[in-house]
Amino acid sequence: MAGRGDIHLALGLALLVAWGGSQVSASEIGDAGKGAEIWGECSGCHQIGPEAKDAIGPKLNGIFGRKAASIEAFPYSRSLERAGRDGLIWTLETLDAYIENPRTFASGTRMSYRGLKDAGKRADLLAFLRDFSDKPRDIPEAEPTARRTLPELPPEVLALKGDPEFGEYLASECQTCHQASGADEGIPAITLWPEEDFVLAMHAYKQKLRPHPVMQMMAGRLTEEEIAALAAYFGTLEE
Repeated sequence: MAGRGDIHLALGLALLVAWGGSQVSASEIGDAGKGAEIWGECSGCHQIGPEAKDAIGPKLNGIFGRKAASIEAFPYSRSLERAGRDGLIWTLETLDAYIENPRTFASGTRMSYRGLKDAGKRADLLAFLRDFSDKPRDIPEAEPTARRTLPELPPEVLALKGDPEFGEYLASECQTCHQASGADEGIPAITLWPEEDFVLAMHAYKQKLRPHPVMQMMAGRLTEEEIAALAAYFGTLEE
């Protein structure tokens, strides 16, 4: 059952704007100059440029087209390591999703940054980062295999108020793997995960937007009301 732990591989609230398939310069994504100013918020943990080294966070030279968690010897979070094993590649779309809300995209990430909600500022920052790729003009707007990762849900689904008692009744199957205590011993915790994030994650599995066959199968069995009930139960369950 999806939760705030590492199994939330490569979800994120991805930008649903079609960038197009043409090869374009960074200036057509955003303003790299403005992005350099926004970079100041990142530079306390990350380095970029000719002399860049791994610091609190990994260096970001050549981030586009790079497999997640692929810098040797850097201590990535389990969530990003698993995302890398699942084939997550950093593209405009996946980077945009991660920067928008790191903890929703990879819920066990160690990155403390709370996210950048302004889509225009994210585009500027991505333009700046793209200038430090090996061949920035050769990076397509989106990988041919890129796919939507944000489930399309009517407002009324997100507005559903789940019954935590019903959720407790349904939760036994989840708890065959996930520990109610919130412990993470190879399988991530889902205790106290925000309800909306839980709902988005489960519907992403239900719509096969998240790459985990078992979770896709389990989520596919659940109704909208059952997902809301589970979200309500785990969102209030004390560790």
